[in-house]
Amino acid sequence: MPAVFVHGNPESSAIWIELFSQLQRKDVVALSPPGFGAPVPAGFTATSDAYRDWLADELQRIDGPIDLVGHDWGGGHVLRIAMERPELIRSWTTDIAGAMEPDYEWHDMAKSWQTPGVGEAQLGLMVMAPAFMREAQFKSMGLGSASRAVAEAVNADMVRCILALYRSAAQPAMRNWGAHLPQAAARPGLVIAAANDSYVGGVERAQRAAARAQARCVVLDERGHWWMCEDPAGSARVLDEFFASLG
Repeated sequence: MPAVFVHGNPESSAIWIELFSQLQRKDVVALSPPGFGAPVPAGFTATSDAYRDWLADELQRIDGPIDLVGHDWGGGHVLRIAMERPELIRSWTTDIAGAMEPDYEWHDMAKSWQTPGVGEAQLGLMVMAPAFMREAQFKSMGLGSASRAVAEAVNADMVRCILALYRSAAQPAMRNWGAHLPQAAARPGLVIAAANDSYVGGVERAQRAAARAQARCVVLDERGHWWMCEDPAGSARVLDEFFASLG
């Protein structure tokens, strides 16, 4: 009965290491999406649909029941499984539910990546930067001890996957997927809303999305996008309490 964790962009599974050390349960599995700390299979299109199908295939290889946890785009993939393939999981947790609300607008960085030419130029600079500079930037953003491993995972494959993924999710795609949030109520859900996360729509949208999915919503005050790195012990308590509630 594992808890399966899926990270997002531009990350590797290193973001979970400290959290795993604090969790009461130790039956944990970290899955790395193609291009984000894992090789990209030949022909993989790196769209949201492709990542949903990749995750569904991975889950079918794991003996369940599965408690599925996602962060950032990993949380987006988790929600699509919860809405479209609930038979694969026992429960789901995400921190990106607010981005599925009909009034959500992508943040400025995402809009740049969704713009042909502009996205290639911006992300090309990230790849060309020395790893120590990327590490320093990630530390300033709140990734803590995971910063070095995440910086080392950045490469040209990641850039290609970022561009394809974000462009596949340009509005109205997110709104269209979010219209199906009530279907996620088929399995118990937890929405994590980090109060200082400026990327995923804010606390109020997260609460609205949780209500539509009949899910719990926990607000993490004074925490940002990388809540699991900023406060591993507190984040573990939130997840442990949710897992315990499942019986």
